[in-house]
Amino acid sequence: MKRIMTILLGIALTVPMLAQHVTRRYYPPRRPASTYHYTQPRSYGRYYSGLSGDTYYGLRVGLALSNVSSDDPYLDGSSVSSGVSMGVVAGFQLSPSAPLYFETGLSYTEKGGRGNYNGAKFTYDLNYLEVPLLLKYDYQSTPDMSVQPFIGGYLSGGVGGQVKDFGHRQAVSSFDDDFFKRFDGGLRLGCGLQFSHLYAEVAYDIGLSNICHDTFSTSRNGSLILSCGVNF
Repeated sequence: MKRIMTILLGIALTVPMLAQHVTRRYYPPRRPASTYHYTQPRSYGRYYSGLSGDTYYGLRVGLALSNVSSDDPYLDGSSVSSGVSMGVVAGFQLSPSAPLYFETGLSYTEKGGRGNYNGAKFTYDLNYLEVPLLLKYDYQSTPDMSVQPFIGGYLSGGVGGQVKDFGHRQAVSSFDDDFFKRFDGGLRLGCGLQFSHLYAEVAYDIGLSNICHDTFSTSRNGSLILSCGVNF
């Protein structure tokens, strides 16, 4: 936990400095409607301080609160475990006449869970590289703020982690054949809030893939992710 808090503190100090170096795009004042001889279609992504233009990029850092739900008591880590989530995103406007975007990217996320088996404490660390596949709607609530609900999915590949058995004082790889598969995928839904170039969001991952090797058992990830960052 000390390592997580140190990383988050360092990132929290870095994000405002990054935001100061992001140059806000300048758009000339729009003339009153009475001066136009025709009605010009509005391009939603270009006239306010939400997602700018047809494409945007972003940095994200935050905290992942996750668990592993399993019908195998040896693999059930239903108590919440905390970890770091950090990555980059890119968004692309799908229509010039509506503020609807497709967002993807790459992130490193520490998931897992905690549990007990025969009176012994277990922890499961499952660290993934993840690719989000999201549809995001950018709603301008004020001239300086936009609300951005989203829904979609994610694909993950396990890159590390340990299962720690405190009863026998031993640790093995989480992706050993007796424990979890490396591939995971599921649904992601949530909502973001953008003020100028600063951004914050809450998202929930619902794991759909069975990540345990046992054919007769089912284990799935679940994770609440709180993150902040910048869009530019």
